[in-house]
Amino acid sequence: MLQDNLLLIISLLLVVSMLTMLSEKLRISYPILLVIAGLGIGFIPGVPAITLEPDLVFIIFLPPLLYAAAWNTSWNDFWRFRRPIGLLAFGLVIFTATAVAFVSNALIPGFTLSMGFLLGGIISPPDAIAATSVLQQLKVPKRITAILEGESLINDASSLIVFRFALVAITTGQFVLWKAGVDFLLVALMGTVIGLAIAHIVYVIHRFLPTTPSIDTAITLISPYLMYIAAEHFHFSGVLAVVSGGLFLSFRSHEVFSYNTRIQAVSVWETLVFLLNGVVFIMIGLELPYIIKELGETSIWDAIKYAVVISIVTIVIRVVWVFPGAYIPRAFSKKIREKEPRPDWKSVFIVAWSGMRGVVSLASALAVPITMSNGQAFPNRNLILFITFVVILFTLVLQGLSLPLLIRLLKIEEPESEAHHEHAIRLRLATAVLELLNKSYAEESGTIEAFVRLKERYARMADIASSRLKEDEKTQLSGSFVPKYRQMLLEAVQVRRAELSKMARTKEFPDEMLRKREAELDLEEARLRK
Repeated sequence: MLQDNLLLIISLLLVVSMLTMLSEKLRISYPILLVIAGLGIGFIPGVPAITLEPDLVFIIFLPPLLYAAAWNTSWNDFWRFRRPIGLLAFGLVIFTATAVAFVSNALIPGFTLSMGFLLGGIISPPDAIAATSVLQQLKVPKRITAILEGESLINDASSLIVFRFALVAITTGQFVLWKAGVDFLLVALMGTVIGLAIAHIVYVIHRFLPTTPSIDTAITLISPYLMYIAAEHFHFSGVLAVVSGGLFLSFRSHEVFSYNTRIQAVSVWETLVFLLNGVVFIMIGLELPYIIKELGETSIWDAIKYAVVISIVTIVIRVVWVFPGAYIPRAFSKKIREKEPRPDWKSVFIVAWSGMRGVVSLASALAVPITMSNGQAFPNRNLILFITFVVILFTLVLQGLSLPLLIRLLKIEEPESEAHHEHAIRLRLATAVLELLNKSYAEESGTIEAFVRLKERYARMADIASSRLKEDEKTQLSGSFVPKYRQMLLEAVQVRRAELSKMARTKEFPDEMLRKREAELDLEEARLRK
């Protein structure tokens, strides 16, 4: 019944919201808590069986999540760190898939090498949602988050291509290396071309047609689906189509969106991404009871043994790859040594440890067909599903829960140079306003009180930013009052809110006017809290 399915979906959304609030209270990354909670709920007697359809993930969930990740990724940072991102997104994926293939072939009876590559393609891409949800609560160097975000944008595509080739090898019994390499390049290149082509069309619509904030927001919701479905229709990489299109439109967003469009679109997308992520992660946990029932001849203890060993292999392989990848190219390339600062081993370790698996891995496992082309059951399908789930759970819980502790123990902090960028930006913005006042409103700035106060305010902002940039004794003095000053401004907002509430109760003024003032306070508080 439709209403039963709707009730189940709405109940899941409510549970996701409640558990996310609990994760904030416990200071645990919400994907971790949602997977564990889903696992617990799935074993409660009487809970209806929930299965996650791969088509549902690939078509409904994946495009907007990838698009949001691309939109929030800086193209400048992505290009600046393209070498380490490429080493992780392509080199590490292939290295992991190969290692898992040989280990699973040696460990699991009857598990062929082609099945091992299939499993390796499934579990090779880390899920950056869990990593960034942990890291965003902590002060870490921008380089770490930029590399992890960039890796997550591309590694899904490379792993799905490996998965596709391994699946063809199993079902047809044929695999030609040079042909696979050519197909790999073609699938990746044409996926990128299709994504950029659609992105240019969307750019023209945003830029030159008379859109409204609601229309612009709707188009941003439609765009990732257009890119993904169009690329997949021609059997190219839908993931790279969405990523390339999202990066292009993100880079050009300041040219096409007005302030009210940005405010509306950001709010809509934050809500959408939160709900999609929440539902997917809790459904990963809910899948396990169904997967265990379908294990068949393989005993649960053997399946757990295989899964734990392969989970440990995926973690070790990432560490083994990341450290040499960070330092060996520097030893052989003078250009790299000149262009890139030597990475601190602590930061390299955090990148190596941030290898939690997630939704793409489970969706890929579910996409393994139930039967072969000859009608026989696909060999070891349920075991592949179980191992994938355990790898996701193992890496999410072990690495996800330990990341904040490791960051504190290693005392990784944001470098001074990055912290000073904010002060430099504030100085430039304040100086620009002062130049405007001196050039266009010189007379008003000396006679009208409102103009005088505004000029004094921006002069203070420029002085504070300038003094903090100089890093002298005055830095501590000038910056010491800033937190208290911000706290005072926030309290002033709350006082005005309370006064608006009194006005609403007494009905002295029209509701429409009070709502406008409340919206202004919302924007002011958002600016102060950012």
